[in-house]
Amino acid sequence: MRESSTRTEDVLLRDLAEDDLPVFFEHQRNPVANRMADFLPRNWDAFVAHWTKILADETVIKKTVLFDGRVAGNVVSFEQECEREVGYWIGREYWGKGVATEALSQFLAHAEVRRPLHAAVAKHNVGSIRVLEKCGFAVVGEEEGEYVLRLTAD
Repeated sequence: MRESSTRTEDVLLRDLAEDDLPVFFEHQRNPVANRMADFLPRNWDAFVAHWTKILADETVIKKTVLFDGRVAGNVVSFEQECEREVGYWIGREYWGKGVATEALSQFLAHAEVRRPLHAAVAKHNVGSIRVLEKCGFAVVGEEEGEYVLRLTAD
């Protein structure tokens, strides 16, 4: 799938709100997205419990991705095993439009997102690997079916 051009002003980040959760819940239920991310969807109760922890954790940098004013996904950065990681989830209907690349690029421009920054992605998720590489990440290792990528420069 070729990525069409997306104008920067079409993609905006804002603080994540609890009202975004129903949209995120539906995004994580998409079977194509689940296979691509190598992720099992959560039921509503488990999903809300997971996001309640994220929303309460002041060390997590969390942003909602908007595309043409609609909630298209999220980008987060968090500490895991003494490393700062980044993760994102973009709704299936927004794939191939440059939304993930633009959202991650904007997210990385925030001064509060410190380096080095790490990401893990399923080896078969070529689209996500491409997004990360376009944003300056490079593959630095492999773990259990995933590539580990790192971004060191600002």
